[in-house]
Amino acid sequence: MTANPFLDTDRVRDTLYSDAGRLAQRTTALARAKTFGRHPAAVIAELAADGPRGTVLDIGCGRGTTTVVLAERLDPPKLIAFDQSVALLSEAQRRLAGRMGVRYMRGDFHTIALPDASVAVAAAAFCLYHSPEPAAVVAEIARCLSPGGLSITVTKSADSYRELDEAIAASGLDPEAADRPSLYETFHSDNQADIVSSCLDIREIIHDEHRFRFTGAAHIAAYAATNPKYQLPSDAREIAERLRQTIGDGPLETASTVTYVVAARR
Repeated sequence: MTANPFLDTDRVRDTLYSDAGRLAQRTTALARAKTFGRHPAAVIAELAADGPRGTVLDIGCGRGTTTVVLAERLDPPKLIAFDQSVALLSEAQRRLAGRMGVRYMRGDFHTIALPDASVAVAAAAFCLYHSPEPAAVVAEIARCLSPGGLSITVTKSADSYRELDEAIAASGLDPEAADRPSLYETFHSDNQADIVSSCLDIREIIHDEHRFRFTGAAHIAAYAATNPKYQLPSDAREIAERLRQTIGDGPLETASTVTYVVAARR
């Protein structure tokens, strides 16, 4: 296993995204905790509306949360949901059932099987940190964009959820939790613009603060049990009980910066 599980190809394929339920549990727990910050899918759709009309590509579409909003807000002539996970693509297809003009494509975002200059808008949200060389993915996005086409990349700050890391470490469940590299180390809020600018012309950079309040040990455990940064028991109830015994059952507040970089093909 590599130091960063988001860069471990086998683990990403076989564990992290082979089951849509694992991702749903993590995102649901995080959504329950959120107290401040715009919904990224809504922001992406708003930014994408400034792009040319044509094919929209949602790279790393996951369960289809952003894909659904892009379909509803933009109603593009063609919308491509792109991901490497069969399970996540199936979930996206279920959520978009009956909508015309949507295509589902499985593949590696380093080699997108689309013609040059065939995409009007490409969105890549919370996925480029799965690449050890995100600049190569940006180059592939640039290749796919039509003249005047827009790229919208989205990532998080490297120090996201630091207070959670510290709580897990303090509990003794995973003493090294706060010392491991960030899951977002290859593509984060501080290096994103530099990486994107290597291939595309940047038009806008937006930093949104997101704040979260986990209500207690059970809520923390529901999230932490599916976070691959931690080495924890698989049973969230066991995690919650250990947290209660060590750091208590009070609330925990944390934060993250979500950064959007809008860029155009040169």
